[in-house]
Amino acid sequence: MVWFQRTSASAAVLAFIVITLGAWVRLTDAGLGCPDWPGCFGHLTVPESEQQLARVADEFGNVAVETGKAWREMIHRYVAATLGLLIVGLGVMAWRNRRDPRQPLAVPVLLVALVMFQGLLGMWTVTLLLQPIIVMGHLLGGMSILALLTWLALVTRRGVTPRPPVAGGLRALAAVVLLGTFAQIALGGWTSTNYAALACPDFPTCQNEWWPDADWSEGFVPWRGIDSSFEGGVLQHPARVAIHLAHRVGALAITGLLLFALWRVATNLGSAGRRAAAFTGAALLAQVAIGVMIVTYGLPLWLGVAHNGNAALLLLGVLGLSYVVRYQRVA
Repeated sequence: MVWFQRTSASAAVLAFIVITLGAWVRLTDAGLGCPDWPGCFGHLTVPESEQQLARVADEFGNVAVETGKAWREMIHRYVAATLGLLIVGLGVMAWRNRRDPRQPLAVPVLLVALVMFQGLLGMWTVTLLLQPIIVMGHLLGGMSILALLTWLALVTRRGVTPRPPVAGGLRALAAVVLLGTFAQIALGGWTSTNYAALACPDFPTCQNEWWPDADWSEGFVPWRGIDSSFEGGVLQHPARVAIHLAHRVGALAITGLLLFALWRVATNLGSAGRRAAAFTGAALLAQVAIGVMIVTYGLPLWLGVAHNGNAALLLLGVLGLSYVVRYQRVA
């Protein structure tokens, strides 16, 4: 159990790195740096020698090898593959120790299935030329893996025991907040994959209006066929405005809900609740500030990556609220 807990924690850290690398790849337009999968132009590494480049020209025609983009994509794949191996190892450990009543089994098995599906999403991201629904699903899959690994690491710590039911509907509130945060992350992913982050270049208004013209029906079409590449986005400006506005409204709603939940947890669950609320509140404040700066400064790369990484930290903070509602540490 000790090794299982340590491996879960290590895999959670690696999952956070994979998510951050994924944002770096996406925001530098390197998602199609390697047009095939799982290799890069038919190689295990980025082709750079004259012989390799000649072979690429024969097999891929006029597709140019952009070394920087290709290496960013391959580094992301290498780290993601390492994470996949760790998760398979967790599944094997859980199965071998399944007779121990303390050993979680359902979540490790789910993680193995999820990481396999995540690999398929990674392949489809490339082969379907950055189809927005696939790219967003890939992001949500990564966030789900991070959350499940963190949950395993928390509930298998020494001295952890289920907490008696807490009055006042705190468990239901924590579940609603977790689902709301996940939905807001999905909206953020849809905004990013449709290149709508700068559709409103001012704040708090949008194009100097509180509610500008927006094409809501076109902005949320889930599937657009596979006829062309989606790199750079294919939507007209009114559709991107609709997506951006939806993300802003969602941020306002989840901020209000989270502040209420933080107050309830901090005032009902003692020092553990206050610590969890403080961490989550700090992540929430940082996320709001980064979002505003992205608009006002025009989406610099470091802010875009920080917004994605801090969204993962905010998700972990919200997960921590559910944890302290359901479990307690006993000396």
